[in-house]
Amino acid sequence: MSLAARHLEQAGVPTVVLGSARDIVEQCGVPRFLFTDFPLGNPCGAPYDLPMQSAIVAMAFDLLESARAPRTTVQTPFRWHTDAWRTQFMHVEGQDPEELLRLGEERRAQQAASRAP
Repeated sequence: MSLAARHLEQAGVPTVVLGSARDIVEQCGVPRFLFTDFPLGNPCGAPYDLPMQSAIVAMAFDLLESARAPRTTVQTPFRWHTDAWRTQFMHVEGQDPEELLRLGEERRAQQAASRAP
């Protein structure tokens, strides 16, 4: 997404990237970045939290209008409902590796089947 934003900017289309992986997005050098300190996949807020999501999208539009310097990053003031996600993110200790492998293969097969014509 970050590289697409840079390409669009070079073509004259202003962009704002909403994301949760600050180190990665900033390393790519996007012009405007709205950072939410949330689990990956949730840059616009918690699922079903429409007021939070609306506020984050509004902040993105504000950033689009107000950013005056290249590589501007703004952090949202919101917090995830619990900090437990930080310690549990990608945590697989205590899981059966064989079962995880089987589940991954099953998921990939389902994804491939859904893409098949």
